[in-house]
Amino acid sequence: MAKGTPSMGKRNRKTHIACRRCGRHAYHIRHKICAACGFGRSRKIRAYAWQWKTVQRDRTK
Repeated sequence: MAKGTPSMGKRNRKTHIACRRCGRHAYHIRHKICAACGFGRSRKIRAYAWQWKTVQRDRTK
């Protein structure tokens, strides 16, 4: 099986739908977990330090 055009026609299953909590199209139907906010895995919102850069402030004054 080739990896190009013939394989693209076989992609007809939905993996993600809109999340109830964050609204993003990242809720995995089979895993029952949102890839964006972590809904279904924990009550806490999924957030990591590497997602947003910290604000650089001069605190020496």
